[in-house]
Amino acid sequence: MNNKERLELANWSMKQALKSGANESVVSIYNSRDIEIEYRDKKIEKLQESTQSGLNLQVYTNHKYSSHSTNDLRKDSLAKFIEEAVAGTKYLTEDEFRSLVDPKYYPKDLAMDLKLLDESYEKIDSADRVKLVSEIEAAAMSVSDQIISSTAGYYDSYYETTRVHSNGFTGENKGTSFSVGAEVTVKDKDGGRPEDYCYVSTRFRNEIPSPDYLGKEAARRALRKIGQKKIESGTYQMLVENRASARLLGVFSGAMTARSIQQKSSFLDGMLGKKIASEKLTVIDDPLIVKGLGSRLFDGDGIAAKKRVMIEKGILKNYFVDNYYGKKLGWEPTTASPANIVLDYGSKSFDQLLKEISKGILVTGFLGGNSNSTTGDFSFGLIGMLVENGEVVKPVNEMNISGNAKEVWNQLVELGNDPYLYSSYRVPSMLFEGIQFSGI
Repeated sequence: MNNKERLELANWSMKQALKSGANESVVSIYNSRDIEIEYRDKKIEKLQESTQSGLNLQVYTNHKYSSHSTNDLRKDSLAKFIEEAVAGTKYLTEDEFRSLVDPKYYPKDLAMDLKLLDESYEKIDSADRVKLVSEIEAAAMSVSDQIISSTAGYYDSYYETTRVHSNGFTGENKGTSFSVGAEVTVKDKDGGRPEDYCYVSTRFRNEIPSPDYLGKEAARRALRKIGQKKIESGTYQMLVENRASARLLGVFSGAMTARSIQQKSSFLDGMLGKKIASEKLTVIDDPLIVKGLGSRLFDGDGIAAKKRVMIEKGILKNYFVDNYYGKKLGWEPTTASPANIVLDYGSKSFDQLLKEISKGILVTGFLGGNSNSTTGDFSFGLIGMLVENGEVVKPVNEMNISGNAKEVWNQLVELGNDPYLYSSYRVPSMLFEGIQFSGI
């Protein structure tokens, strides 16, 4: 189904909903293709391809709301599907806040090209994909005889969507994404089996790093964990590696939504305009980054995408406000969720930040744990490296940090100039002072 056919069917379906008794409706029709490969011991362990087409329908009838989906796109089937969906909605409880977003929030111009689609996607064949993962696995296994196994992985996706709102919005988007890398397990003389990975995600295939780099980096990261142990509990400096920093920043995510504010489950309730972090922290949501993994021209409510400062020099400036909970709070909607998170980066490299540590822990990953959006309390397991006098001394594991988000983020003292570009969270390395670690 091409763009013109999807748009025609979406408009027809929307009119069918209104004819059946809906006051408002939203119809989105999508098509997607996903391919996944896993490669281990010089052979394919998994090769999976799926193609999907479907229609999602949102029905608003006298402030009663329901959502429905189907993969049967034949008009005769859709007519009955839509009629039953509208009829069923009439039995639901009325909610005065259930209605489409005011059209004034819809984008005025959808001509901007964010370059989310790799036009060469159709030219990629299975042989290309298998060759890539085989080279990644070979590169990983070539590093050391201490490597037990390596699993190389490849995933790509193509999607296209047409969306129609009954109060005047029509939007289309299409894009591609690629995720490629390896996981490596190594021998430890004490019987352990340390493992690590190197995976990247991009919009364009030609921006994937070389298979040699991906395989060898995964191996290097796994090998440096040999001999990892707990160390003594205590207060340390903490340097969080850029690819792990998003997990720590995530303690703000749920608490910054209008839903959490309205339901009184946010530690940031009433904190707008107040200090919640170190002045070193400025967080920006930018949905308009060219080739960004989270980039978009409109969100799930159809609200026009805009760049917004969420936290400025430690001061909370905005919440993520969707249409429904915005109405409940009497607030103007902004957007329901972050797109691409970027920060005001520092001037120092990762190596320069490492040199500033007299006694600390370099956190290379977080394991499990939880965070409470109501209180701001959190507890995370972690893996990393003990650092003394600016030098990595030994690997550590089975350590934990716990605390409160507002307190810990006020202990941020430096940000690196090394944002992690293979994620929608483009977060750099971060240096904190006086962090309590639990170990032995």
